[in-house]
Amino acid sequence: MKTVEGFILREICGEFVIVPESTQLVNFNKMIHLNATAAYLWEKVSAMPEFDAETLAGLLTDKYDVSAETALADARAVADKWVEIGIAVR
Repeated sequence: MKTVEGFILREICGEFVIVPESTQLVNFNKMIHLNATAAYLWEKVSAMPEFDAETLAGLLTDKYDVSAETALADARAVADKWVEIGIAVR
């Protein structure tokens, strides 16, 4: 999978949001808010040509004290959500 070009991570008043660089990508019905962990993952993979849930899980286990099984389950959930809202594609 990969992130969709044209979306960038911004920190606004202590909150992490994904914003479009172009008005063509704007959907004002939905703000994409990330917690600090999801923002960390986005920051790490947004420049990668491709990544998968295992890549995300590896990043989680490298940074946080979490089991590989929990990290993979959480990574899959994040990846699925990113695809669902249109900021990543498989």
